[in-house]
Amino acid sequence: MVGIKNRGQDMTRRLTMAQATIQFLKSQSVARDGREQKFFGGCVGIFGHGNVAGIGQALQQNPDFPYYLFRNEQGMVHAATGFAKMSNRLRTLVCTSSIGPGATNMITGAALATINRIPVLLLPGDIFARRNVAPVLQQLESTASQDISVNDCFRPVSRYWDRINRPEQILTALPEAMRVLTSPAETGAVTLALPQDVQTEAYDYPEEFFEHRVWTIARPRADSELLKQAAEWIRAAQRPFIIAGGGVIYGEATDELSRFAGRTGIPVGETQAGKGSLHADHPQLAGAIGATGTSAANRLAAEADLVIAIGTRLGDFTTASKTAFQNPAVRFININVAEFDAFKHAALPLTADALPTLEELGSALSSWEVSQGYKREVVRLRAAWEQETDRIFARRHGPPLSQGEVVGLLNATLGPRDIIVNAAGSLPGDLHKLWRTRDPKGYHMDYGYSCMGYEVAGGLGVKMADPSREVYVLIGDGSYLMMAQEIVTSLQENIKLNIVLFDNHGFSSIGGLSRAVGSGGFGTEYRYREEGLTGPVIATDFAANAASLGAYTVTAKTYDQLDEALGAAKKQPRTSVVVVETDYHDRVPGYDSWWDVPIAEVSESQTVQEARTAYVEAAKKERYFWPAKQGAGEKTALPSHRDMEVST
Repeated sequence: MVGIKNRGQDMTRRLTMAQATIQFLKSQSVARDGREQKFFGGCVGIFGHGNVAGIGQALQQNPDFPYYLFRNEQGMVHAATGFAKMSNRLRTLVCTSSIGPGATNMITGAALATINRIPVLLLPGDIFARRNVAPVLQQLESTASQDISVNDCFRPVSRYWDRINRPEQILTALPEAMRVLTSPAETGAVTLALPQDVQTEAYDYPEEFFEHRVWTIARPRADSELLKQAAEWIRAAQRPFIIAGGGVIYGEATDELSRFAGRTGIPVGETQAGKGSLHADHPQLAGAIGATGTSAANRLAAEADLVIAIGTRLGDFTTASKTAFQNPAVRFININVAEFDAFKHAALPLTADALPTLEELGSALSSWEVSQGYKREVVRLRAAWEQETDRIFARRHGPPLSQGEVVGLLNATLGPRDIIVNAAGSLPGDLHKLWRTRDPKGYHMDYGYSCMGYEVAGGLGVKMADPSREVYVLIGDGSYLMMAQEIVTSLQENIKLNIVLFDNHGFSSIGGLSRAVGSGGFGTEYRYREEGLTGPVIATDFAANAASLGAYTVTAKTYDQLDEALGAAKKQPRTSVVVVETDYHDRVPGYDSWWDVPIAEVSESQTVQEARTAYVEAAKKERYFWPAKQGAGEKTALPSHRDMEVST
């Protein structure tokens, strides 16, 4: 029973550790630019003996903190990530699991959230803190220590990790968890391992602990001297190029980027996380950058003498494994809230928020713009890419259909505020190149972790974050077979998803890569075992499978059938699944880009030998980047406290 005590001037409330945790989480809000909102939208979870009597009981007595029952612990973390990403990291969900496999199932989701810099709070149950009944069910024993459990596996994939061995420890652990979750630079998965006995133990918590608290999301500004030098670098550049990353969207800086690019004429390439930073019709948008980039963006990047990277980690797909920038004189300006990312590529580091930095740079460059010749080149390259996209969309291949024409039909069918969700396979590359985004939140991709199985669960989280939008989950058959069970959760919660399942009878993306490295697609098609894996294609009835889960389903084989099926599915009040067969071998090509996948140095296969020879030659274009040389009379404002070598 909850009791309030008055010890002199100090008021306390006697609660179990689990009850106090939920009460604290209910009281946390965030504010940015004067807009305040609750940080946690509720809790997603699956109960077991490791959390049902603790966190489960606490959730039951707090119905104003919604609880959502999921089918897979990995899926529920993906949903929390989708929710937080859709909310520009200003909201998230709590994830609770039992001990043992319930907990370790969340590790993949934790890695995805941390790599993508998305806040999620994980509360896995843990073994008994008091130890006297050890080993308990699902306990990992160690001969070296009694202070270890499977939850220690969360340490490397969490931005903050703690084990609560006494109920009063949450008084310091939960504020630290909030500090990390609400930090744009440090955010990711936060894991608090909760021993099942400690969850149920009571303590007299101070009332101040449960008071409403607002965590202000600051917008740090760049150092004035570094900003001044950045403006000088831009004025001196002949071929500047902007890379727009996820930080542009999370920081709600898309309008300011649009004005800055439009005013200066600097072309913009978008990362996967940054796609949607500019409207598809913006004159300075060159499209996707890197290994899955457009011909326009990649050709501009190759000759750029200045790259302005905004809110991006500069991963290998963005930099085409450090081959994208071939101008010998290229230098970098990195605008990023995380110092770690701001220093990459030996850049001039503007460790700051994208919005005020773009505003200040725009003011400093108010009378400057790129040359007319460079503007004409951007227009020409952009027009050529638009023609290539139209060509791919206009193909009438098959049946089975080409993936490109399915993407084209979807792009023409969906509304301007509709959202597509995807994560892995060949679709991310095609969507990155081809999708014409009309809203900053219209393109939702996990490509930091590229996790097969993210799509349905992540899409569910997106829809939970903004029920006013139509959410289209685009998923390959490989990802669907890994994790589709949250379809049931969508029906349980009356949250409609529009799922389009691309059935190409295998792992088309890795099959294409296998052929590129000389291995001929080995082990990537769904075939019966006859003389290896060369038998007939396994016929899987995905429509029947989805229907058995309760979804509205329809199968389309032709372009016209798909058009009709999409219209019918949209009218359904519940989650729908449209299954369309696509050609396993037909693919959208790469454009002026490369990705480093090492190829066997010794092989009996002639095709592998040939691929290795080509690989060795291509790898010669990989670059290291060093600090810009100080020109005559030019003062450098680069900080001296950090080693400036490129991170490899």
